[in-house]
Amino acid sequence: MTEVFNFCAGPAMLPKAVMTQAQNEFINWNNTGSSVMELSHRSSIYMAMAAEAEADLRDLMAIPDNYKVLFCHGGGRGQFSAVPLNLLPQGKSADYIVNGSWSRDAAYVHYCPNETVDGIEINDIPETYGVPLVADMSSTILSHEIDVTKFGLIYAGAQKNIGPSGLTIVVVREDLLGNAQLATPCIMNYETSADNDSMYNTPPTYAWYLAGLVFKWLKELGGVKAIAKINKAKAELLYQAIDSNSFYQNNIEQQYRSKMNIPFWLVDESLNEKFLTQAEQQGLMALKGHRIVGGMRASVYNAMPIEGVEALVDFMQKFASENSL
Repeated sequence: MTEVFNFCAGPAMLPKAVMTQAQNEFINWNNTGSSVMELSHRSSIYMAMAAEAEADLRDLMAIPDNYKVLFCHGGGRGQFSAVPLNLLPQGKSADYIVNGSWSRDAAYVHYCPNETVDGIEINDIPETYGVPLVADMSSTILSHEIDVTKFGLIYAGAQKNIGPSGLTIVVVREDLLGNAQLATPCIMNYETSADNDSMYNTPPTYAWYLAGLVFKWLKELGGVKAIAKINKAKAELLYQAIDSNSFYQNNIEQQYRSKMNIPFWLVDESLNEKFLTQAEQQGLMALKGHRIVGGMRASVYNAMPIEGVEALVDFMQKFASENSL
């Protein structure tokens, strides 16, 4: 069977070692005779696993003690809604960086460091002059080192660099807790989640377990610093293949090119379906670009090995050679 490399933007591939371990433990986790998904989230053995996963994430991201780490429901869209409910008092405004600048009376400034559709990455952390900075890091968390202290709140859907869909990580500075609007549902209230160790209600238990395995896999690789070097090499290899061949194009300025989501277009777009069909035959899956922009998109999150990018580059070169006029 041809080895499959999944370039999906999310839910994305998980590390093979993690999937293998999860498969081996699926019906008998930790010698309990049960799957981890069958155990009570309040059992001592599950709570120990959950605490270890949090400790590993804190270690990987160097999260200070004055930040709470929450394991939540709702995905990125859920947290996009939860942020103003928790951080935006009546009479205050919030600023969302799309373009332009922010105003002085903002309760917080929100931005997304990595944009997955067009493949744009903001490498510099915005200076907000004391206004809490909120970041949606769903597609870039754990891909390179960051200074958590520059942020008031970070949230990230798990389904790209952490684990399966259904889990969202929130890292929030403690002084921002306790300001939720009265209308905030309890399961979206960060203070409630923090006070109950993310177990006010039943959390996504299996996704939490898998996230913990991913954290350990990443630590065994050498942590975020080590994976950042691998990610840089993967992105450089693919962008070089695009830039060096007139058959393909990417129009994003180099300093803003995403290292996680790499879109590219065939100059002759009539060949798109042929490209995708033949790519799948080679085990190169989910390369179709976002419906808004078309073309192709290769998402190369942490779990994508460099061998997958090498296989894609080889296919691209062969396809261009066989289909050039």
